Amino acid sequence: MSLHYLPPVKPSAIALGTFFNHGVELAVLSPLFGATYQRAKSANTKEEFVRSKEASSAAVAWGTTLVGSALQAYGVGALINATGTLSYKGATYLGGLIFAATAAPGLLVQAFSERRPLDTVGVSVLAKLFETVGLSVFLSWWGTRTNPFE
Repeated sequence: MSLHYLPPVKPSAIALGTFFNHGVELAVLSPLFGATYQRAKSANTKEEFVRSKEASSAAVAWGTTLVGSALQAYGVGALINATGTLSYKGATYLGGLIFAATAAPGLLVQAFSERRPLDTVGVSVLAKLFETVGLSVFLSWWGTRTNPFE
């Protein structure tokens, strides 16, 4: 596969999009980090805490969400560039389509098949809306094109 097929996206847009999405993910994962903090306070030594299950879970969650946020920021930026989206309205529609294609099926399964509490599903919906619609509007505001005159 040639890199020629991958649309270029401004590096600053990828970086800011990564921080935007990572912030949303960390807000959702805050209970995990709260448990990790409590474990750190109760540990006798640093070495004991580092070897604990909570520390490894938090490190894996933080690292995977960071990489996933960067990939998602590039993907949304590339879609904005590939579709020629220039307005906030267009970015909102594009983010809505991304939400419908990626998050909506899982959220429906959570609500109707797994019968999770509505407040849990509501938080998931809100987080996914920020990650899709919010990210696309944010990236449109910042700008994703490497050469805006193309």
